[in-house]
This record gives sequence, structure tokens and C-alpha cells, in this order.
Amino acid sequence: MKHLRVIAVTVLAILAGTYAGDCGEKFRGKCSCGLQTYNYQTKYVVNCTNEGFRDAAVLEYIPTETEVVIFTGNYIQELPWNVFGTINDRLNLTIVDMSNNHIHEIRGKTYHHVPNVRRLILNHNNLSISRYDDEAFNYHHPRVFSNFVNLMELHLTNAFADNTSAELSADLHDIFVSSNLTKLVKLHLEQNEISQFNDKRVFCDFPALLDLHLGDNLLTELNFNITCLKKLRFLDLERNKFETLRPHDMKMLDEVQREPGRTTPFMVDFTFNPFQCDCAIYPTYDWMRSTNVTVRNLDNLMCFRKKHQEPIFSLNMKKCQKSRSGKRDHTVTLVFVLICLSCILVVLVGSLIYVSKDKLKTWITPVVDHVSKKVQYTSIKDEEAPEQYV
Repeated sequence: MKHLRVIAVTVLAILAGTYAGDCGEKFRGKCSCGLQTYNYQTKYVVNCTNEGFRDAAVLEYIPTETEVVIFTGNYIQELPWNVFGTINDRLNLTIVDMSNNHIHEIRGKTYHHVPNVRRLILNHNNLSISRYDDEAFNYHHPRVFSNFVNLMELHLTNAFADNTSAELSADLHDIFVSSNLTKLVKLHLEQNEISQFNDKRVFCDFPALLDLHLGDNLLTELNFNITCLKKLRFLDLERNKFETLRPHDMKMLDEVQREPGRTTPFMVDFTFNPFQCDCAIYPTYDWMRSTNVTVRNLDNLMCFRKKHQEPIFSLNMKKCQKSRSGKRDHTVTLVFVLICLSCILVVLVGSLIYVSKDKLKTWITPVVDHVSKKVQYTSIKDEEAPEQYV
């Protein structure tokens, strides 16, 4: 019986180490390694959350069977080259979460040997990706994600440093192009204080992109191209600064919905934007009622009048509709009148010329004759001039 007890204790100790145990001496007891439930599935997880790490050196020693790395809540200002080691590919690794680590710089060769990672999470960091003339302060590494050849989700919520350069879109585009993320289906860029994208094609190098999350930014219009995203199914614009939709915004959204071969409806989310409760919103109101684009939470969209908010579709738009119709009629009438006046002016000028043709002929003939004689005289003079060059 004693032998059986010893064996049982040994087995339990092994199981305990497997399911939630120590990761090895390199981790100094700070992390847990083993089989855990992650996203409703059993995975081999290495979890180093809020352990006060000042560098990421321990990640080189994660077990070969590791499927998920959770390395969050530490203080790692810079990620070094080859953070997961220099020799072996991490073939089982599919998810990397390095959120909330105060990361300022990710070097171009940081992520090697990660061929099967599907999800990379870098939320709530302090990243700088700007390029400077002084190489000592160049944080722009275009190929930073190039080794994630099977990456499907990239999470960059609140990932960039405050007061990030206005050239963020150009820097991002450079990284996206150089990283060749052709399998990416989800991109998260929420909470990054983005007011516009100077590079209109910033997202056009993601041929497989399905979901684009731009919520909690400062956007007032769609000043970037989404018609190049042939598979786009969801655009998240909630909690931005839209007061109304511009004509080119609505046109672009309709074009995405009309993309040939589309099998799923295209959805956009404008929830919690500060739409204005006045007649300026009428084109937006009219478009939302008639478009084939699915507007998420349509019946709950609010607009603001001073400090009060009202459901957009509770507004009485008859007055705005009449005003818009009156303006359209006025414009048509004005154009018609201008065309008529132009025609009358042409007829009057033509008639005047016809009636006064004899007088005009009398005035014009001497002028023509004088010019002709002058040209002839100049030609003769040139012919009599001696040759200077042979």
C-alpha cells in the first residue's frame, strides 16, 4: 500500500506540474505553464500576467508544446531580436498576447520562428512607429510583422503613443505593405486618437480583410479607401466624431455593398457618434432608410440638440424634406433661366453682327490690308539680307 501511495502522489505531482505548474527555473516561479481553458478550448498556455518582468528574455524558454503565450501587465519598453529564440520554429504557437506592457519599440527581427501564429494582440502599449532623419531615433521597422505568414487577427487597440505623428497612416501603410499580411481577416485600431488617414490606401493591402475596427477614434468622415477591400463585411466606426455623413461617405459605403459576388451583407456601426438634430442630417437620415448597407443599431442611433439627445428616426423630417425639395427646385429653375439667358445673348450677338456686317467689313478690311503689307515687306527684307553663315 505504501508503494501505491508513493506512486499516486508522484502521478498527482506530475499532473499538477502539467496542468498549472512551474515553467522551469528560467521563469523563477513567476509564470504558469500547462493545459488551461482558453476561449472555451483546452490549450497549452504559458501565462506571465502582472509578474513585473523588465525584459522578455524568458520567452525564449517557453515549452515546445506551447499554443498560447499570455505575457501582459509587465514593463518591457523594447522587444529584442528573436524574442522566441533563434533556432527552432514554434510550430504549436497560435496566439500571442503581449498587451499592456508599456512597449515602445518592436525591432524588425523581434518575431522570428512564428509560422503558425493566427492572433497577435498588442493592445494598450506605447508603440512608436515613426521614422526620423536621425537613425538613433528611428522606430520605423517596416517588416515588423513579416514573419507572421499565417496571421489572421491583429489587435492594436490603444497601441500607439499619445500625440502620435500625423503620418501614422503612412507609417502603418508602409508596415502593412512590407509585412505582406495577405491572410489577415480582422484588424483592430480602436482608441488611437486617429482623426484622419493621410494615406488613402492605408488598408488596401489586406485582400482577405473581413472586419475593420476603428471605433473610439476622432474620425469625422471616410477619408480613406474601403472599396479596395473586396471582402469587407463589417466596418466599426462607433464612438467617433461623425455629425453627419458626407455624400462621398454614403457613395463609398454603397459601392462596398454592391461589390460583385458578395455573399454576406455589408454592415457599418455608427453607434454613439454626435449626429446633429437639424436639417443637415436629412441626407444621412434618408440614406439610412433606403440603403442596402446594414446599419447596426439603426433604431437606437441618437442625434444631439444642445445637451439633449433624441433617436434620429423620431425626428420630424417633413420640414427638412420640403426645404430640400424647394432648394432642388430653385436650383433647377436657376439653371434653366441661365441657359435661356445664354441662348438669348448668343442670338442677340449674332443678330448684331449680321445687321452691322457692312460697317464691320469697312473697319476690318484696312486693318487686314495693313497687316498683309507689313508681312510682305518683312519677308522681302529678309530675302535681301546677306548670308552670314555658310
